Amino acid sequence: MKVLVIGSGAREHALCRSLSLDPDVTALHCAPGNAGIAEVAELHRVDALDGKAVAALAGDLGADLVVVGPEAPLVAGVADAVREAGIPVFGPSGEAAQLEGSKAFAKDVMAAAGVPTARSYVCTTEEEAAEALDAFGAPYVVKDDGLAAGKGVVVTHDLEAATAHAAACERVVIEEFLDGPEVSLFAVTDGRSVVPLQPAQDFKRALDGDEGPNTGGMGAYSPLPWADPKLVEEVLKTVLQPTVDEMRRRGAAFSGLLYAGLAITSRGVRVIEFNARFGDPETQVVLARLKTPLAGVLLAAATGTLDTLEPLRWSEDAAVTVVVASHNYPGTPRTGDPITGLDEVAAEDAPHAYVLHAGTKRDGDAVVSAGGRVLSVTAIGTDLAEARARAYRAVARVRLDGSQHRTDIAAKAASATEATGTAVAAEAAEA
Repeated sequence: MKVLVIGSGAREHALCRSLSLDPDVTALHCAPGNAGIAEVAELHRVDALDGKAVAALAGDLGADLVVVGPEAPLVAGVADAVREAGIPVFGPSGEAAQLEGSKAFAKDVMAAAGVPTARSYVCTTEEEAAEALDAFGAPYVVKDDGLAAGKGVVVTHDLEAATAHAAACERVVIEEFLDGPEVSLFAVTDGRSVVPLQPAQDFKRALDGDEGPNTGGMGAYSPLPWADPKLVEEVLKTVLQPTVDEMRRRGAAFSGLLYAGLAITSRGVRVIEFNARFGDPETQVVLARLKTPLAGVLLAAATGTLDTLEPLRWSEDAAVTVVVASHNYPGTPRTGDPITGLDEVAAEDAPHAYVLHAGTKRDGDAVVSAGGRVLSVTAIGTDLAEARARAYRAVARVRLDGSQHRTDIAAKAASATEATGTAVAAEAAEA
């Protein structure tokens, strides 16, 4: 199988890494890619938002499968152009991708499908926004209706900040605050069948202790030892399958990756948002644990044959990803700084830890920063504590002037797991 991946971030590097390890993949291409992806795939220049150009490249390469990574090309209809060229593509149509492209549209779909979510108002004027903010009270949740690269949501007790964010958006969704921990759950679907993956949790705030501004994600871990064992089954039944069924009923069948951002509230599971693609950085930890070869799963979704797929196989290991971001992120990042220590990680920490590139590029013989989130350092271990230790050991080898990273990714979950394990051991000893 010849596979072409579209995108240039750490999500695409994670996808390419998994595909490169799949024995069924005979040739792997990526456009436009980055410095790290170049080590496992042949890179090509293409405008990722130009569907005709992507379809032409796929045709020239003789691709058997195209995987569209980022949300912007999906909303722009790139997958439609590839399908029209007769090439299987993993990713929803532009119409179906509105589940992510418009939060108001997603709310409408959820209402029709009976999917549990937060009460909300769609606002287009300052007066409507003021009324909605007053109705719900603090903490205020204000979401840009359109794509915002994971940074269009403001959650704050500051009414002035909430009002300012609403005013800066053409259309906003203002909703009630959902209490409880957040969970990311991905599902692969062909428009009818839905195959959920393993849940993960990411960290959106820039600083330790969930302080600081919202970001695209500063780290993630999987599995979630504190989550109800029946969570995936419940979400499949109450969220994922009903949403896929409703999209098909509307004549906009959703095939590809449906991402449900969930809040585990005191009143039960509620959907925070839908995305139409793999999440970043959750993809890094979810794929690190997937034992089933990836290409066949994606191709089954692209060709409508998911119902024939064998059950997915998962590693019992835990995975942790720590994002290394550039100076000033999530503001305007400083770029062009050299990155060193990558060879040390490969020599000293592999195969248990490895570096996935996000915002990087080649500058002669050097690898330099080229974006806000620069690297995703990912590690696996027998439990979260071991995976964490390995991830941070590798992070310490990476040198990027002015870089920043959180030091508490998966810390609470790892500590809770250790405490539980100690309690179980103590009980066993007493017995």
